[in-house]
Amino acid sequence: MRLLSTTPIGRIVFTDRALPAVQPVNFCLHHGDIVIRTNAGSKLAAATRHAVVAFEADDFDLRTRTGWSVTAVGRARAASDPDEITRLAALPLTPWAPGQRDHYIIVTAEQLSGRRLHR
Repeated sequence: MRLLSTTPIGRIVFTDRALPAVQPVNFCLHHGDIVIRTNAGSKLAAATRHAVVAFEADDFDLRTRTGWSVTAVGRARAASDPDEITRLAALPLTPWAPGQRDHYIIVTAEQLSGRRLHR
């Protein structure tokens, strides 16, 4: 989780029409959960409601051939409590994509794995 906190971009893996889908997202950690901000009408929002998802983030240095990758697997849920949404809106999580992004997806990691690459 410490490594995840060092990068703002990751990839969420979810199911879209019975097939695996991967989408890059910006995110932040909040009390050990992965928080993603998106549009309420997006495929990502619909596909991750109470679903098991994977989340991956990494950081690599091509010159030195070093880096790390972390994968989290857990259940995703949509924030629905107004107080929770207010707290999440105060996080340093500014969407990169244009448009209204007032829907929060919270992924609670149940499994974590990762690896480091060293020379």
